[in-house]
Amino acid sequence: MNTLTDLKDRFPGLSNGWARFDGPAGTQVVDTAIDAMSEWQRSGNNANSHGFFPAADACDALVEQVSGTMGELLGANPEGMIFGPSTTANLMAVTRAISKSLSPGDEIICTTLDHSANVSPWQIAAEEAGAHVRMAEMDGETGRLPVEVVTDLFTNKTKWVAVSGGSNAIGTMPDIVSIAQAAHANGTRVAVDGVHRTPHVKVDIGEIGCDLYATSSYKWYGPHAGVLWMASDLLSDLPAYKIRPAPSQGAGRWQYGTPSWETLAGIEAAGKFLLDIGMENISAHEQERFKKLLSGLHEIPKVRVVGVTGPEDVVDRAPTLMFLVEGLSPENVAKHLGDAQVAVWDGHNYAVDAMEPLGLHLEQGAVRAGITAYIGDEEVDRLLEAVSSL
Repeated sequence: MNTLTDLKDRFPGLSNGWARFDGPAGTQVVDTAIDAMSEWQRSGNNANSHGFFPAADACDALVEQVSGTMGELLGANPEGMIFGPSTTANLMAVTRAISKSLSPGDEIICTTLDHSANVSPWQIAAEEAGAHVRMAEMDGETGRLPVEVVTDLFTNKTKWVAVSGGSNAIGTMPDIVSIAQAAHANGTRVAVDGVHRTPHVKVDIGEIGCDLYATSSYKWYGPHAGVLWMASDLLSDLPAYKIRPAPSQGAGRWQYGTPSWETLAGIEAAGKFLLDIGMENISAHEQERFKKLLSGLHEIPKVRVVGVTGPEDVVDRAPTLMFLVEGLSPENVAKHLGDAQVAVWDGHNYAVDAMEPLGLHLEQGAVRAGITAYIGDEEVDRLLEAVSSL
């Protein structure tokens, strides 16, 4: 399959006619996820866990069901699924616990490619423990993060590597399998920010070999929420910050309070949507549109695509890019596209450490556009025409 354009009708939020290239910050919600959340709210099943009546049983069953779907989607043990409000919140919580296992002089490796959600929490944890964060530097010209740039920083004090599974700014997907293998050979744990990887390629945590994997369902057609997978030994052994009555074992010890049941229902439906369509089909569709977008931008005078060497440079990239128009600020370009009902973002998009190596102003950044499953050739043409008119 090379086109999924017939899927547009599955997204009620697209009915207003806008071309939505803003997906890297949050996608439109698929109809089945909307229905699942609404149906849960109407069902009378809102209750809590571990009761002796049908609604409580339904809550328990929902947790098991959504964990199973996430396990299938991510190729991981369902028992390691932790649900929270966002990836930032989830990583803040787990790194707070990790800080208790660190000693003065220990080291954590982060990268300049990453969203700040996979940098700042580690910096805070290191500061509290007297540990140090070392930054692996991306190649600003190619937008790549070579494996050796990360592994050359390993020492016998390196306890964690926090690395992007896919850049939310320029789409780069590092070789996280090789990084994880080298890290484990060094006795180092690995945390992968998979927020911008999960919507675009098939994920297999077992193959990746990481210890933590974070994703957010609102980046793959579901509700605003974060999902964090944690290896079984960490799940039980890390000193979780929790209230005394909370579970002492399993994922429950990491979840703060009663979960949003309707959100879990939406996550489960969005995960099934991806599984039903097939990540291979989604990837093929997106890459075709991405090539068209990338080639079209390179053909427009005074347009510079950031961190991509050329239109052919699409291998191992999520279908997301940033670009500049000579003589115009990213904000003004984004406003012009908005006038044409083309939604994009401008700025650093929270990838603050990537701005300097990419040669961008920290605050102004660049214009970001991302391809999703509901973007077709028509939308790509509209964006290119709007940029050309500048």
